[in-house]
Amino acid sequence: MRIGIPRELKPHEGRVALIPAACAELARMGNEVYIERDAGVRSGFADEAYRAVGAWICAEAAELYARADLIVKVKEPIDADLVHLRADHVLFCFLHLAANQELAKRLRDIGLTAIAFETVQVGDTLPLLAPMSEIAGRVSVQVATHLLHQPQGGSGIMLGGLPAAERGRVVVLGAGVAGGAAAEIAAALGANVIVFDVQRDKLARMRELGSNVTALYAFRHDIEAALENADLLVGAVLVPGKRAPRLVTRAMVKRMRDGSVITDISVDQGGCVETTRPTTFADPVYREEGVLHFTVANMPGAVPRTSSRALSASLISYVTRLAQPDWDSEPSLRAGINVRDGRFENPVIRAELNDV
Repeated sequence: MRIGIPRELKPHEGRVALIPAACAELARMGNEVYIERDAGVRSGFADEAYRAVGAWICAEAAELYARADLIVKVKEPIDADLVHLRADHVLFCFLHLAANQELAKRLRDIGLTAIAFETVQVGDTLPLLAPMSEIAGRVSVQVATHLLHQPQGGSGIMLGGLPAAERGRVVVLGAGVAGGAAAEIAAALGANVIVFDVQRDKLARMRELGSNVTALYAFRHDIEAALENADLLVGAVLVPGKRAPRLVTRAMVKRMRDGSVITDISVDQGGCVETTRPTTFADPVYREEGVLHFTVANMPGAVPRTSSRALSASLISYVTRLAQPDWDSEPSLRAGINVRDGRFENPVIRAELNDV
């Protein structure tokens, strides 16, 4: 199999899909691995590190796409990527098509096979989404602590408080991997944390984080009440493959304190807050209804040295399987197919895009 790893083009996206150690494994199995020049630099991997393990360096994207059959990248393709994609390509990356109908149509029209990391599923787990969700959860709170500082336009509160000063209040919507990671960091900082979910087992895990964590069923009434006193809201709602449900209305945001912060990790799937709109690290924050919003659609891209290693470790077994002729007999990969032969393959994606 000829495997291509292009350079990521989204603003300040420093990740690379496969690190040199993973490429060495693929080359050892007889695959040809091509990587675009400087694709790994921002993750700490120079071209020479790839060349040393048997990968070929392509000077331009056009050369890489022309040579490769399987394209493995991190984020969804943008215009500069789409011009190179062909019907015989297999594309393997994050796609989030439920929230991006235009991309969905373009991939369908190209006629290629597109497999989304976020819909590769093993039982109830999403093994390729999980490591990035954990990082996004951590980053969301780390960024929010800074945004709450008065010079950044925040309310001027320290989340953990200290003797003679109150603790900050954090609300987390969703107790999955991302929400759980956000709650863990916020709790470790000393904040009072309320986590909402609809699954009792997840709520039980959140209670185990510490006595400063309260876990509640996601009744709308209780969410509204918690938000009125929140310093930070973390949106981490996920329904695999589907657009994120809108749990927080503009009216609810308007009742939050001036200078409070919203970080909506579910922005990739459309966001669970009505005032959410996708941003990039070039201009990551905006103020809406007096509340600072951090809604970057590739939060793990801020820490590419960590993210690339974690993602590559999760990807290698799946890329190895994709390099085999009968790869689509693997149930987890079959669940990941969003587009094939000019149609939407995954039933959830097909239902979400029924009017496209």
